Amino acid sequence: MLQFCNYREITQEKMHKTQNFQSISSSCKLQFLNPHSNFISVQSFHLKVHKFRTRVYLGFNLNLQIRSKANVFNHNSNQKKHKKKYGGILPSILRSLDTEDDVDKTLGLYLGKLNPKEQTVILKEQRDWERVVRVFDWMKSQDDYLPNVIHYNIVLRVLGRARKWDVLRRCWIEMAEKGVLATNNTYAMLVDVYGKAGFVKEALLWVKHMKVRGMFPDEVTMNTVVRVLKDGGEYDRADRFYKDWRVGRVELDDLELDSDHSMDSEPVSLTRFLLTELFRIGGRDHTKSMVRSDSENVVQKPRLTATYNTLIDLYGKAGRLKDAGDVFDEMLKSGVAMDTITFNTMIFTCGSHGNLEEAESLLGKMEERGISPDTKTYNIFLSLYADTGNINEAIRCYRKIREVGLYPDDVTHRAILNVLCERRMVHEVETVIEEMEKFGYCIDRQSLPVVVKMYVDEGLTERAKFFFEKCRKKGGLTSKTYAAVIDAYAQKGLWAEAEYVFSCVTEKDVVGYNVMIKAYGIEKLYDKAFSLFKGMKNQGIWPDECTYNTLIQMYSGGDLVDAARNLLSEMQEAGLKPSCLTFSSIIGCYVRLSRVADAVEIYKEMVKSGVKPNEVVFGSLINGFAETGELEEALRYFQLMQESGLSVNQVVLTSLIKAYSKAGIVEGARAIYNTMKELPDGPDIVASNSILSLYADLGMVSEAKLIFDYLQETHQADAVSFATMMYVYKNMGMIDEAIQVANQMKDSSLLTDCPSFTKAMACYATSGNIIECGEMLHEMIITQKLTLTNPTFKVLFTVLKKGGIPTEAVEQLEFAYHESKPYAKEAVITAVFSVVSLHTYALDYFQNSINFDAGLDLFVYNVAIYVFGGSGRIDEALKMFMRMQDEGLEADIVTYIYLVGCYAKAGMLEGVKRVYSKLKYGEIDRSESLFNAIIEAYKFVKRHDLAELVNQEMKFGSDTEPLSSSENEDESDEASVSLSV
Repeated sequence: MLQFCNYREITQEKMHKTQNFQSISSSCKLQFLNPHSNFISVQSFHLKVHKFRTRVYLGFNLNLQIRSKANVFNHNSNQKKHKKKYGGILPSILRSLDTEDDVDKTLGLYLGKLNPKEQTVILKEQRDWERVVRVFDWMKSQDDYLPNVIHYNIVLRVLGRARKWDVLRRCWIEMAEKGVLATNNTYAMLVDVYGKAGFVKEALLWVKHMKVRGMFPDEVTMNTVVRVLKDGGEYDRADRFYKDWRVGRVELDDLELDSDHSMDSEPVSLTRFLLTELFRIGGRDHTKSMVRSDSENVVQKPRLTATYNTLIDLYGKAGRLKDAGDVFDEMLKSGVAMDTITFNTMIFTCGSHGNLEEAESLLGKMEERGISPDTKTYNIFLSLYADTGNINEAIRCYRKIREVGLYPDDVTHRAILNVLCERRMVHEVETVIEEMEKFGYCIDRQSLPVVVKMYVDEGLTERAKFFFEKCRKKGGLTSKTYAAVIDAYAQKGLWAEAEYVFSCVTEKDVVGYNVMIKAYGIEKLYDKAFSLFKGMKNQGIWPDECTYNTLIQMYSGGDLVDAARNLLSEMQEAGLKPSCLTFSSIIGCYVRLSRVADAVEIYKEMVKSGVKPNEVVFGSLINGFAETGELEEALRYFQLMQESGLSVNQVVLTSLIKAYSKAGIVEGARAIYNTMKELPDGPDIVASNSILSLYADLGMVSEAKLIFDYLQETHQADAVSFATMMYVYKNMGMIDEAIQVANQMKDSSLLTDCPSFTKAMACYATSGNIIECGEMLHEMIITQKLTLTNPTFKVLFTVLKKGGIPTEAVEQLEFAYHESKPYAKEAVITAVFSVVSLHTYALDYFQNSINFDAGLDLFVYNVAIYVFGGSGRIDEALKMFMRMQDEGLEADIVTYIYLVGCYAKAGMLEGVKRVYSKLKYGEIDRSESLFNAIIEAYKFVKRHDLAELVNQEMKFGSDTEPLSSSENEDESDEASVSLSV
């Protein structure tokens, strides 16, 4: 009886052999029909089946029925299973227990007929913990029942796996009361179930209990302890425990652990329970080391395959590759049989540490030893190839699984879908999904958001919605899955789609609300986010730290700092602790809004609440004081940052340079800059530009040139660097050097924003190269579609003056621009194109940007006459003049100046004479610009005699009456354009 009943699961990993029997037998059958298979030959078919069956644990020679598509158990096979596994009356009893709820009635029919062996089988076959307890209670109620540790082990295992800790505690106490002593099997099982439940410290307390009982762990128990420690990340402690066990000793000094947390479902803590049990069994000295009396100074080696597998995995996860290899070699030398798990573990260990070739060689050795790869083997290689970017090999591994007669599992599908979705291989993803559906598999919860994200990233929102709906109808989606799908939409700004998914969640939780709030925040829909936040409590869901942190950071990012601060207060009143990032976001917002004093208040509140400021917080404060020119305060917070042990970064040092620059302290800025040079990456471009700007403001040309040359040599110079250097040269009157920098800037393709264009144009305007200005203007507004700023228009007015447009015309356009009159900007740009002789640009821009409806101002018509006249289209220019008159607008000086030019180009001498007559007899205000225009018109039609008469008239008139002329303008007016624009 004991030989049959003393079955023990050595490790969970070994159970894969029984679970995968169907896959291997199917594989053998398929390859028997495929003589070309290079994995299993026809001749080895029966041998493979025989070898596998001999590995199946005693009493568990399963013959599972396989569904043709899904590779799962047939629902109707339970009765046949019982019949094939057991003989006698057992199948009938098990069938009755499967279908009947009345345990007493079912088992009562067999009163006195069940021996201990049959009782064990009945207990072991029950999977529901309540059914196990009821069956066990019935057995114990029988007069002839003899309590035994095997039955208690079965019950304790089921209770532990179901996490029914209080029931388990009562069962353990009952076991002690009946005098049933725990065995190594018992302790191994208890360590296992507690460890798998995530209670590593509590699991180790069972080792202390063994010590009190004077028991030394056998290999299975040792392996279980090592595995629990490994899974808990306690690699060094696991290694020490194993090495002590090998020399027959288990030191517990580092296992003196009391649980620092209690389990939700247990009314009595494990520590109290264990202490009570220690008193129950009496006092043994538990301060001594646990040592085997029969094995002192004798090194024992493990003999189980499962132990070696655990050790290889332990050292692999700890990054101790040599130790993992040594264990593998020791396994070979010791003659311990290797299995699929052994090779899978070694393959993963090698591959995950970059030794892919060695992993591939292990696959060959695996097959040489007659150990066939399983689905997990291919899953490992699939992931390894995907991590190295070898997608073709990853896909080949996925295909190979079915080719060799195995079946992909959930891990396979999850891995291949993740690989393909990350690379947005839509067609391949859909092919895999079709195959899964064909064989009866469903998309798991983890893969659904991944596939939806791929569709969303590719802009296939309709497909994403269809796929989501199909999965939702199948059911089984958790709130976590919904949240991940919402986030996939949110990241692309698809808040309406995210909102729809949120509405589909029947049982909402705080995670879902948090993600939806984030979705609104990304699109700056603050009202919707706040409304959702307020509605949470109505649904019985209370905001958590993530909720408040998200909202506060959202409002701070949108400069709604007062609302953010109110939420911060509400969060603290609720007993929640804001994160450092939350405080930092508010401080940064205050700094951006130049409310540095408020930023300091938040900083003090942050310190008071016990949140340690980071580099970002100090950087924001230092930058805030730098902007306001408060050098002493900036240096004080820099000192606090250093005292906090935080490393100095480039952002902070750059802010200090800015602070010194505001104060005009060159030496301080230079010292900080030299400090940055000692950093591994050297000074960044922002710091270099900051000190370059300081030198520029102080007119330190040589120092500025050194910085600029350094930036060019290191290929760091950007548009700001070039613009600043142009400013230096221009202010010092070094126009040729400024033009050279402007040319370099243009050739370097750094003209990408309005400020850089403006400063380059200013250089060209100052040097009189106005055609280059026109070309740059076209690049700005047509090619790069930049929006012109006030400094740009300031340069454009200078270009107009340099180009010879009458002063009255420039003043008219400047007045219209400053008054923000309709089409003022368009008129200025058109006039610039025309004055630099880019007539095609002028006409195209003018016709595409100005709509000649009623109500246009006079300056627009004047520019139209000027543009059409300048391009030689005199008829259209005169039509504009007549249209202007039809609109009831009277011609002014600018109109007549442009008309005289048109008359001259058309050879219309009478038109020129008519304008001159009006000017001569006072119908038009006397203007030197108009006199000059008439003189030039006469010269154009070769009437120099008339030109001379007008010239004499202009001189005579100037002696008796002042003329308005450009000569009366201050010649310094914008002749040299300031590059500070």
